[in-house]
Amino acid sequence: MTPSQMPTAVIAEDEPVLARTLARLLDQAWPELRIVGVAADGLGATELALASLPDVMFLDIKMPGRTGIEVAEVVADEWPDDRAEPLFVFITAYDNFAVPAFERAAVDYLLKPATPDRLQQSVDRLKARLAQRAASPQAGDMAALMRRVQAIAGPESESGERIKVIRAGVGNTVRMIPLADVVCFEATEKYVNVVTPTGEALVRMSLRELMARIDSTDFIQVHRSVMVNSSAIVSATRDENGHYSLSLRGLQRPLKVSRAFGHLFRPM
Repeated sequence: MTPSQMPTAVIAEDEPVLARTLARLLDQAWPELRIVGVAADGLGATELALASLPDVMFLDIKMPGRTGIEVAEVVADEWPDDRAEPLFVFITAYDNFAVPAFERAAVDYLLKPATPDRLQQSVDRLKARLAQRAASPQAGDMAALMRRVQAIAGPESESGERIKVIRAGVGNTVRMIPLADVVCFEATEKYVNVVTPTGEALVRMSLRELMARIDSTDFIQVHRSVMVNSSAIVSATRDENGHYSLSLRGLQRPLKVSRAFGHLFRPM
């Protein structure tokens, strides 16, 4: 096997000792695997992945800058259309309800510290998945991954009062916006932009927290930074690359749907 044919991987782990240990265990369990880089935070992991386009990513769930789950979401959005998406293995120190789901999935979920036997199981699973994909490439890998990722994306979902009306600041005024009037929520660097047919306003909370607390089942996530009111969707248009954009009532511009959520709009 030539170097260009060797499978490649990125490790994202903010604890240097654990990163080195994982790299050493991988060298023993999968000698053919070429580790192209190690990142100490989520932002670095994203940049490294998009620069090196690895076959596999080992992502710590809790990292500075961006969580492993958020890294997967960003990589899904920005991955080149002509390349097979990476396989993700999430790594965490906490055993929780999501572990059994990942144990049954092709994309794996490891508990720290990874043991040689458990890592070997993961390596065997990844090898089989890569071989299967080489024989029969599938475009839906990322969508399937993100559906599983949603199960562990929001531990804060049980905290805080349920939100039925958005209290949004517009200058010195606080607008009281019923959820039914919201067209979409768009995350910015520090705020969430609340879009209605009559204007926009900002709230000081993360999109993840807002998703967990709104008292409505009408909102769906269509991008890592966008959540839309499903009752406002008029149509979804697919371009030549397979990407969807939405036309919404009360919004004059289209909204991009990320690849991870494109499955929501495929014809029945």
